[in-house]
Amino acid sequence: MEKFVVSARKYRPSNFGLVIGQSHVTSTLKNAIASGQVAQAFLFCGPRGVGKTTCARILAKALNCQNLTPDYEPCNECDSCVSFNNNTSYNIIEIDAASNNSVDDIRNLVEQVRYPPQSGKKKVYIIDEVHMLSSAAFNAFLKTLEEPPSYVVFILATTEKHKILPTILSRCQIFDFKRIKVDEIAQQLRIIAQKENIQAEYEALRLIAQKADGGMRDALSMFDMIANFSPERKITYQATLENLHILDYDYYFQVTDALLKEDVATAWLIFNEILEKGFDGHLFVVGLCEHLRNLLVCQDEQTVKLLEVSQETTQKYLEQAKEASVAFLATALQIGNQADLFYKNSKQPKLHVELMLLKMAYIKKAILLAAELEKKK
Repeated sequence: MEKFVVSARKYRPSNFGLVIGQSHVTSTLKNAIASGQVAQAFLFCGPRGVGKTTCARILAKALNCQNLTPDYEPCNECDSCVSFNNNTSYNIIEIDAASNNSVDDIRNLVEQVRYPPQSGKKKVYIIDEVHMLSSAAFNAFLKTLEEPPSYVVFILATTEKHKILPTILSRCQIFDFKRIKVDEIAQQLRIIAQKENIQAEYEALRLIAQKADGGMRDALSMFDMIANFSPERKITYQATLENLHILDYDYYFQVTDALLKEDVATAWLIFNEILEKGFDGHLFVVGLCEHLRNLLVCQDEQTVKLLEVSQETTQKYLEQAKEASVAFLATALQIGNQADLFYKNSKQPKLHVELMLLKMAYIKKAILLAAELEKKK
């Protein structure tokens, strides 16, 4: 039986050109390599799963590559690149600061730094989750980080930049990685699905991308899970909804239609159906608030681009947005936000949500009443 490799590892980018959504970082690093002006200490920060460690590895590989491509990418064919890809490189050392965070660990690292590389140009230290180092360890690292030997490059990576001492930050070139866009993740998943001969509905891939919250690694983990759910290795919209425990958009459209018609009974029945399917009431409140926000975004042609949904779903939002006034949506969002804040403290969460829906259903009447009272003044 062939050994299974998770997609996050199998499709980890091997050069800068394959990195998704971080062109501002990759182009700067390539320009630095091209000009020979590579800093001796980098700090890569950003959310999990967006490519910090991947870019650190590609940079380390490029600095030692014996045959860079014309656009300054590692060749992945020379002895240095091959040894790194096979995890046998002595010039590129990866350290997990979460489990090596003491002063002694850093002193050992400082001791190693004194010895130049036996082969290759640079000795590169990649320190992941660097914010986990203790204050004493940071202080022991300061001098070496500020004035390392000419053959050493430090690449630090962290998800929590605010936990790093300012004295460390001032000694590094800082690169902020951003969350990857939904469309970019979905397109990458589509490419991988084609390579793996997996039939995948694009709407399902978009759903995975939205749930991943900007992280490619999380998206690939969910992709693997849903692909394995079906014996035929198909990724359908319905299977994705079930596996990721996501409420379908249609529920929110139905509830909003009922609220706009002041039909409290229908809104309550839909909410009860959602609970019977095993969904949490709080999840429904958060989802409804997001739905109302999307309708508010659709009130202006300039802000429609802020929607992160498919073209078909965007059309649904635009149609429903015509039925709802800005005053209704703004008030409903305020009510929904209050329900979200106080949900966990409620002794009767179901009643809490039902009251929220009741208030939303009578927003129109409240607006009309307020207008009439204003006229009488």
